[in-house]
Amino acid sequence: MSISGLGKKKSARLVTFFFLAITVFGSLFSVSSAETPQRIISLAPNITEILFALGAEARVVGVSSFCDYPEGARQKPRVGGLSNPSLEAVVSLKPDMVFLTKDGNPKAFEERLRAMKINTVVLTARKISDLPDGIRKVGAAVGAAEKAERLATDIERRLREYDERGKKFRVLHKAPKKPKALFIIWPEPLIVAGPGTTTHEALTILGAENIAAGTSAAYPKYSIEEILRQSPDIIFIGKGNGMDKVADGLLRRLKSVPAVKNKKVFYVSDYLYRLGPRTIQGVDELERLLSSL
Repeated sequence: MSISGLGKKKSARLVTFFFLAITVFGSLFSVSSAETPQRIISLAPNITEILFALGAEARVVGVSSFCDYPEGARQKPRVGGLSNPSLEAVVSLKPDMVFLTKDGNPKAFEERLRAMKINTVVLTARKISDLPDGIRKVGAAVGAAEKAERLATDIERRLREYDERGKKFRVLHKAPKKPKALFIIWPEPLIVAGPGTTTHEALTILGAENIAAGTSAAYPKYSIEEILRQSPDIIFIGKGNGMDKVADGLLRRLKSVPAVKNKKVFYVSDYLYRLGPRTIQGVDELERLLSSL
């Protein structure tokens, strides 16, 4: 065979390879696009808030019965509670991605979803400092990485600012003690925010001492006697329907506590109850009220 003949065959192989490469690349691109979830189910309120904040609300086809914010989340089909979601309800909505949390949802439910080959994403963020990366994880999963990065970066900036102001606050309220704070979740029975909660972490970031830090549970039952003994300088009470009336009796029994005597009892939002985009607003709120001491 002539050299020119070999050259033609080589050229033909190169052309074939070139078109094959384009075809393969195009296929990969198509698969990537197709993998962007179009039917999403969220089994936790904080994840639902993140999805809405990232602009993915139109693709959310189902949520847990506790997902009540933003308003649009209330209009989504319900698939059960955090600890007892309905597998039948989830499957009936034909999701191509389901979000769960490590703490709030049953591990067994996650395993059943995976066994059914349903794309499952588990959010493991527990602390405010974990929130930015949690948002990034959700954003990457739903094809909203740029929005997630902007939101995560803003939260990281805010956390650095809190830390700096918290240091100044701690210097201002140096020894013998930091300002003592208590966050009441519910007055009767008396439930407070303890260690491992977002609320506890927020108080720590802001330079205050949570008097319930030494308890063994995240939301322990607390005693009137212990509040009297600890004498908090400021008390926060989570807002709720008729909460002010329910809390009146408790506050009368605490009238000798500095927080009550000095009118440093404040009803605050539920922003810190969920680790999501509104958490920062909750930290802002506590910081503003602590600054009144």
